[in-house]
Amino acid sequence: MGRISFFRREIYCCYFIFMWNSIEAHVRYVIPEELRGGSVVGNIAKDLGLDFSEVAVRNLRIASESGKQFFSVAAESGELIVNERIDRESLCGYAVPCLLPLEAVVENPLQLHRVEIEIQDINDNTPSFHSNQRVLNIPESINPGAKFLLESADDPDVGSNSLQAYTLGSNKYFVLNVKTQDGIKIPELVLDKPLDREKQATHRLILTAVDGGKPVRSGTCEVKVIVLDINDNAPQFEKSFYEANVSENEPIGNEMVKVSAVDLDEGANGEIEYAFADKTSDALKAVFLINPTTGVITVKGKLDFEQANLYKFDIMAKDKGNPQMEGHCSVKIMISDINDNAPEIVITSLSSPVPENSPNNTVVALISTKDADSGENGKVNLTVASGSPFKLIPSLSNRYTLVTTGSLDREKYPEYQIKLNAVDSGLPTLHAEKMVKISISDVNDNPPVFSQKSYTVYTRENTVHGSILCSVSAHDPDLGQNAKISYSILESKVQDVYVSSYIYINSDNGTIFSMHSFDHEKMKVFQIKVQAKDNGSPSLSSNATVHVFIVDQNDNAPAVIYPSALMGSVSHQRLPRSAKAGYLVTKVTAVDADSGHNAWISYRLAEATDASLFTVSLHTGEVRTKRSVSEQDDSSQRLLIEIQDNGEPVQSTTVTLDILIEDAFHEPISDFRHKNPEPDQKSSKITLYLMISLASVSFLCLVTFFVLLIKCARSSRGSSTCCIRRSDGESKNHNRNLQIQLNTDGPIKYVEVLGGDMMSQSQSFGSYLSPMSEFSDFTLVKPSSTTDFTNTLSVLDASLPDSTWTFESQQVSIYFNLYLSKMC
Repeated sequence: MGRISFFRREIYCCYFIFMWNSIEAHVRYVIPEELRGGSVVGNIAKDLGLDFSEVAVRNLRIASESGKQFFSVAAESGELIVNERIDRESLCGYAVPCLLPLEAVVENPLQLHRVEIEIQDINDNTPSFHSNQRVLNIPESINPGAKFLLESADDPDVGSNSLQAYTLGSNKYFVLNVKTQDGIKIPELVLDKPLDREKQATHRLILTAVDGGKPVRSGTCEVKVIVLDINDNAPQFEKSFYEANVSENEPIGNEMVKVSAVDLDEGANGEIEYAFADKTSDALKAVFLINPTTGVITVKGKLDFEQANLYKFDIMAKDKGNPQMEGHCSVKIMISDINDNAPEIVITSLSSPVPENSPNNTVVALISTKDADSGENGKVNLTVASGSPFKLIPSLSNRYTLVTTGSLDREKYPEYQIKLNAVDSGLPTLHAEKMVKISISDVNDNPPVFSQKSYTVYTRENTVHGSILCSVSAHDPDLGQNAKISYSILESKVQDVYVSSYIYINSDNGTIFSMHSFDHEKMKVFQIKVQAKDNGSPSLSSNATVHVFIVDQNDNAPAVIYPSALMGSVSHQRLPRSAKAGYLVTKVTAVDADSGHNAWISYRLAEATDASLFTVSLHTGEVRTKRSVSEQDDSSQRLLIEIQDNGEPVQSTTVTLDILIEDAFHEPISDFRHKNPEPDQKSSKITLYLMISLASVSFLCLVTFFVLLIKCARSSRGSSTCCIRRSDGESKNHNRNLQIQLNTDGPIKYVEVLGGDMMSQSQSFGSYLSPMSEFSDFTLVKPSSTTDFTNTLSVLDASLPDSTWTFESQQVSIYFNLYLSKMC
């Protein structure tokens, strides 16, 4: 028989039954119990409509509500595999059908499918008795037809594999009667013939319990009958079946039911004691207690509907006769449910972190609820706390999908603590809470932001190359590579040279270095466009402007304009011997290519043949006589005049004057001033021209200033320089700027007019006025070429006193016209 049973089991393992149930989109399989680990249930991937390639990619897996993983999915084939042996009896007991609910979870995107496995019973259990022997004490005087209750056999199998019949071994006095009560077959021993103790005092009978399996399994119990001479009436219960209903919160000690039996005998033979039947389990005795005298059954231990909702047991009534006689009855106690179990929240699947650019209705988690109570007490409503961009969507019974309802921003909320609240429908209601932690992953949605929109940097000219100009910094609120910033220079030109030729930027920290030393006289200011770009995909960037101002250093010595170098290393001047004190011999004129205080010039007499005869004006460079020229003075005088600027360190240059004192020399300047009224008229005209020129320049400066001020106020961009732009139709050279700078530092007053854009000084002119000069010189000089005064010297006359009026009228006419033409 064992061989046949093993063969049958192998047949079930090889040919299990597969069923597909489309109700509520469920998948249902039917398998026999006791399948070995590794057995294939079915191809669940195919039954769910998935390609085999999606099994691993979408992480198809099985989740069990019972918490024990009896099944798994083969990643390579999508087959549902048995992990370990399944015992239907331990899993479902007597419940038919035996269903094992599972959940098939598919991710990316998340999907939930309900799978039911029906475990079919096989005949793997043998009917068994609680005791291998049953002893009956039967008086010999008992009449035929008397019935004696025997112990029922237990068979955990169900259906046709369960207990089907009892048989009694061959004998002369007893027959077997089987009654059915609540589906349970109860054997009774019936006396068929009168007993004669003198003939046979003991009878040994074999009771066999047989199931309906194939092959058939059976169990036996020996019934030992002892024939007694006395106490011929057994106790009889008033009812053969007692029933009661109690709630699971019934207090300990409460009465549930009372059984009662009577015995027709008298004395000790009629005194009855109540007890549980011999086959009563210890678990039941731990819950219930029977009073042996009154037959009252009370609650002894805690009742739990979720563990057992029905109790069936037998009560035995014994008299005190000799021999003792007994009667039996059955008791059925039903336990009613109360709402004593709080609901449970189960996170079936959770996708965390969630990208912050996830669209609405993105599935974040699959959630289910459980409640051990039944009926209304087991109905659960799940809600999510307000204030978060998530909501619950009910799917199948007690199953929910958590989805997004709004935009996510990791920079504001990098993490959410979602509070789930489950409430059942019992009275009073019970609830449960669970916190779900959802992290938000970063995407590159924030460009770098500079700490300043524009930077202003001052650097000295002539600094060594490689020196640090400044550092710019930007911040990106994203994470990781999305927040890693690299800095670069946007290519532009300064004076037709790419700005990258001037500077270099460290791409990691934003430090800007100079590529070579700067010359203030060639370039006073330029702009750098710095770009900060993150390493996200796609990358984001932002720009900032760096204004670099070149600070002047005293690196230029004063340059002599008059006497010009074209006239030789020594300037020759004539002086009448009749000259009085204060006589203007000549005037030395010099300029300095530097700016500000570095360009302030002073003159002094360094050496002289006769220092008592001449003096040099400190600020104007005018060489005058300190006293009248006498006959004793040498006719040839040499003066060495030193010209210094006001910088640190001081730069200087010298000029040598040879003065020839002549007796017959006329005084054209004095005559022009005092004797000839016509030169006075010319002087007045020159002064008038000069005043008109200065007034025109001043008026033009004011108009330009106000126009630039209004234009800068209307502009949306902040800049340190306002520009007057020509339209494309007026000139091809658009974006030209006009800058007028009035400098009143030092004794030489000048107006500097800059043409071209901010980065170029290719068209710049300065008007230098020496108010202390008798002749009120008016000179235009290009600052960009102050070191080369060839063009200027070609205009100036070598002998200032002899051509004063001609020189000054030429200067005013030529340079003023040139100045106005350049400005326009």
